[in-house]
Amino acid sequence: MKEHKTPLLDELEKGPWPSFVKEMKRAAEKNESAKDLLGQLELSYQDKKGHWKHGGIVGVRGYGGGVIGRYSDCPEQFPNVAEFHTIRVNQPSGWYYNTKALRKICDIWEKRGSGLTNFHGSTGDIILLGTKTDELQPTFDELSDAGFDLGGSGSDLRTPSTCAGPARCEYACFDNLDLCHDLTMTYQDEIHRPMWPYKFKIKISGCPNDCVASIARADLSIIGTWRDSLRIDQEEVKKYAASGMDIKGEVCEPCPTKALEFDEDAGELRLKAEDCVRCMHCINRMPKALRPGVERGATILIGGKATILQSAFLSWVIVPFMKMEPPYQELKDLLERIWEWWDENGKTRERIGELIYRKGMGNFLRAVGLPAVPQMVYQPRANPYIFWQPDEVKKK
Repeated sequence: MKEHKTPLLDELEKGPWPSFVKEMKRAAEKNESAKDLLGQLELSYQDKKGHWKHGGIVGVRGYGGGVIGRYSDCPEQFPNVAEFHTIRVNQPSGWYYNTKALRKICDIWEKRGSGLTNFHGSTGDIILLGTKTDELQPTFDELSDAGFDLGGSGSDLRTPSTCAGPARCEYACFDNLDLCHDLTMTYQDEIHRPMWPYKFKIKISGCPNDCVASIARADLSIIGTWRDSLRIDQEEVKKYAASGMDIKGEVCEPCPTKALEFDEDAGELRLKAEDCVRCMHCINRMPKALRPGVERGATILIGGKATILQSAFLSWVIVPFMKMEPPYQELKDLLERIWEWWDENGKTRERIGELIYRKGMGNFLRAVGLPAVPQMVYQPRANPYIFWQPDEVKKK
């Protein structure tokens, strides 16, 4: 087997941080495709361009998604990566595994693929990097026997993902792990069979800290919140003040809506509940003194995405508060109305946020049966106009 010189990649092994090049070289000691992968990557660095041909129709029986076809554009030079397909494996809620499950996945992948993985991909799945077409079905069969399923890819529902939730975090406002599992089980057909104009991502955060960055990375963001007032333990506030904490400077002044005031004489923190936007800054700074409210649920947002056809979008609030309790029927009914409208009106490779931007939020809300509320105003200080529909105007 030809050894590839990699002077440019070698530079990436220098420095204090772990290097993906080092791991690829370890894989190349026992896998020919990993060895050729190093050679092709070095060539990409020399040429300043990628040498992959993205796409192609490959997959496993009964599934339309879950496998991403990938081919080298210089197979004569690197024959062991002429086919180098990626397999997406559906991750459990919150990415919890035991060591036995991880060893099983790695054993399968060392036998059937390059041995290289990506934990976790940006969609949330386990990413198994690089195998030949003939190995796809055997790999899937062994993963299925081990209890794993494929995730989404292509124009389908991508695997829903969520943060660590109530299993490890005291701030979770609902059981986001259960919701993620429920949605994954309910929408198996939508995950495995591409059927829409483009991809649709659901990401769930248990609280407004939004640790999975759902507001920027999901077509539908579900972010835990509370409807009543922030809870304050004034005795703990006094302890923070006695310890020397600058509560006014560290907590009150950074509050985006100035909803908090600190009475230094009384040693009390006072809240204007109607101004609180639940950003979590104060709770993060004073976790012993401040807690989320009691009446908990989630805010539903739509349209986040990275730049492709149009610029990057942050998600847009469409339901300020929704209770999140099994069987989550209110959320599912809304989700299916959204998909129906998108499927009817979307262009090829047009994300739901781009469609709303093109057709207008008013048309979207009327189509899915949601009332307009102030939280939906996209740029509140830029556009003061409200456009009424003809049937909403009462003529004298």
